[in-house]
Amino acid sequence: MSHRVIAGSAKGRRLKLVPGNTTRPIMDRVKEALFSIIGRRIIDATIFDCFAGTGAVGIEALSRGAKHALFTDMDQYAIKTIHQNLAITRLADRATVRRADVLKVLSGTPHPYDFLYVAPPQYQGLWLQTLQLLDHKPQWIGEEVIVQIDPSEYEPLSLSNLELTDQRQYGKTMLLFLQIKSTPQEKDNG
Repeated sequence: MSHRVIAGSAKGRRLKLVPGNTTRPIMDRVKEALFSIIGRRIIDATIFDCFAGTGAVGIEALSRGAKHALFTDMDQYAIKTIHQNLAITRLADRATVRRADVLKVLSGTPHPYDFLYVAPPQYQGLWLQTLQLLDHKPQWIGEEVIVQIDPSEYEPLSLSNLELTDQRQYGKTMLLFLQIKSTPQEKDNG
């Protein structure tokens, strides 16, 4: 499977994969679809690549003009791979890499990011736990939360502050787009 940067300053650079099978790299066509949906909003944006794995999504964002990316992962091999991929793409100067539990990070003091990308290990309910935490602390969200899951993991969401604004499926990958609910007054001005 090809694992490369699709567009921007690091276009065409091949990214290293995390050894073993603990991560599920995003397929190029899904990544391409994701960034065509985000479009120019990524320029000068900040992104939090929550369960970063290889760092492919945050790196793609940086390559396309994002201002800063935070990468977190618990796996030491993932952290090493992210550092290697940032070196390959020469984007390390706009990145922060932390070996940390995303749920603990999100439980702490919120620091807003324009985009939060949530692609946790499959079939553990971590995507729901992450969304519930963000629902309690929407101050983390500048613009949008994007969740990548296997379609079989999907279940209806019951959230107070966040709403599902879009949902796309590409083979065995589902992307969910969530934003902070707007008040009726904001919708009128909208």
